[in-house]
Amino acid sequence: MASSTDRRLPRLEDVADRANVSHQTVSRVINNHPNVSRATKEKVEAAIAELGYRRNTAARNLVTRRTQTIGVLAAELGQYGPANTLLGVQQAAREAGYFVSITAIKEAGADAISDAIRHLTDQGLDGIIVVVPHNGIVETLAGLTLDVPVVIVGADGGGLFSSAMVDQGLGARLAVSHLIDLGHRRIGHVSGPRDWTDGRSRAEGWGGRLREAGLSEDLLFEGDWSAGSGYEIGRQLAAECAATALFVGNDQMALGLLRAFDEAGVRVPEDVSVVGFDDQPESGYFIPPLTTVRQDFEELGRRCMKVMLGAIEDDAGAGTTVVEPVLVVRRSTAAPA
Repeated sequence: MASSTDRRLPRLEDVADRANVSHQTVSRVINNHPNVSRATKEKVEAAIAELGYRRNTAARNLVTRRTQTIGVLAAELGQYGPANTLLGVQQAAREAGYFVSITAIKEAGADAISDAIRHLTDQGLDGIIVVVPHNGIVETLAGLTLDVPVVIVGADGGGLFSSAMVDQGLGARLAVSHLIDLGHRRIGHVSGPRDWTDGRSRAEGWGGRLREAGLSEDLLFEGDWSAGSGYEIGRQLAAECAATALFVGNDQMALGLLRAFDEAGVRVPEDVSVVGFDDQPESGYFIPPLTTVRQDFEELGRRCMKVMLGAIEDDAGAGTTVVEPVLVVRRSTAAPA
């Protein structure tokens, strides 16, 4: 007659013995930790299937005091970049076996951020991801008492927090280098708000690349990310005819710019070349199709969760992971006439 020991359900240690790996490795595979080789993952999964192992999530949470939930503090979700960054993070979290609790704020002031963080920490989360694309977010978070891992998305953590970001400065330099290679020497920039991390970084990348080429950086105009602001700036530029090429801080402002130029009889790219940023799904259908800089938000989300899992599982220190953007060349850019 079989004993109670013979009838017990397989445990994590049994899987480790069968796969000839440590129980920590089995735990990493179960929790979709990124730092596991494909061969090891397949060996552990085969052992799990053979033994019929099933994780007891409730018991695990009691032992580890984890909730398998990540909090996300987000702002400016009406804009393409922050909204798609959030989607990328959500998808990556689900793939890693985590639930997501989202708190969105309208204003990115210190009080609003502090209240939102307090709301999230009261939920007993395993970590917090911050998608607040404004200057000063690191300083604001540094003034709070945080007892869970924090990953800032879109800005450098300054050595205080882990971060995952797209290299905005590189994206700007790719755009400007493309225009320089085409032969342009009067290259303006329509920036986003300078109190946004992305707006500042793209403007700095534009100016830095012009200085390297010995070109003037006097044609700088600040918009608010909207097509309307791009339209108004476009009307001004059409009247002045000061630039042969423009790097625009996002595709929405580029859309407004293209309309203003069309109304004024300024041809794109024959009279002025235009480069945008983001590569929104509609950008290839602008008239003309827009040359732009593409951000990989899915990869950004994966990188973010990799950093977060490292902090949760291994108590890793603060670090930064950077996703490189890609220039997508379409018909809105050409050599100057």
